[in-house]
Amino acid sequence: MNLISFISANYVARQVGYRMTGGWGQGDRATNDHFRPVETFAQRFDEILSDIRAMGFEAVDIWTAHLHWAWATDAHLAAARALLAKHRLAVPSLAGYFGSSREEFEAACRLAAALNAKILAGMTPLAWEDRPFVVATLKKYGLKLAIENHPEKTPEEMLAKIGDGGDGVIGTTVDTGWYGTQGYDAAKAIERLGPHIFHVHLKDVLAPGAHQTCRYGRGCVPVEACVRALQRLGYEGAYGVEHEPEDYDPTEDCRANLAMLRGWLAA
Repeated sequence: MNLISFISANYVARQVGYRMTGGWGQGDRATNDHFRPVETFAQRFDEILSDIRAMGFEAVDIWTAHLHWAWATDAHLAAARALLAKHRLAVPSLAGYFGSSREEFEAACRLAAALNAKILAGMTPLAWEDRPFVVATLKKYGLKLAIENHPEKTPEEMLAKIGDGGDGVIGTTVDTGWYGTQGYDAAKAIERLGPHIFHVHLKDVLAPGAHQTCRYGRGCVPVEACVRALQRLGYEGAYGVEHEPEDYDPTEDCRANLAMLRGWLAA
């Protein structure tokens, strides 16, 4: 069965007490500020990994606000690796933004490699602005870049960014929720993107035109149909359970999402 992971960005509102009135940036800043101090990092990282393991997950996609390439030191990395081993949590990907300069992108690659993650699941403009460097750096660190759809309204827009695939190291992370927000059938997007799919952020949203995430089955995304499409394609990668409410703890919804996803994959 495919590995199922918890995307730690699900906790975007945790450090503001689930009162994220200032949007994603507010949660991102608060999370970075909370986890950056090396003196308290181990205790705080242990807390979220403990909660993720208690939900039943065996893997975690680490969001860069929890461990960022801009501030992670050797001490942060040593603590993170020890705690991931303690909780027996694999790391399918590093999730987030990977910089706009060569130095920043390489720092993100070093961080992912240090965590034994094989995929950068997110975004960097360098993927089309400085492709030869990106491809060479990905190969150097044994990584793949899976560009995540956000503004793209159709899979064709994503295929244009993937381009020639960079000799097999550039593809996409399908965020089913963002296709729902854009009013596009995510299951059809999966069929169209096919072999370019390196990773999946399985998410539901309440309605097109906004990005209010919800428990699977309560929104507009055909989540089970997305899983079935991936199965038909022979997708062997990980499924990241994603749900980032701004005003409540997503724990119970994510626990329910995990159970539903396990059921679909076993059927």
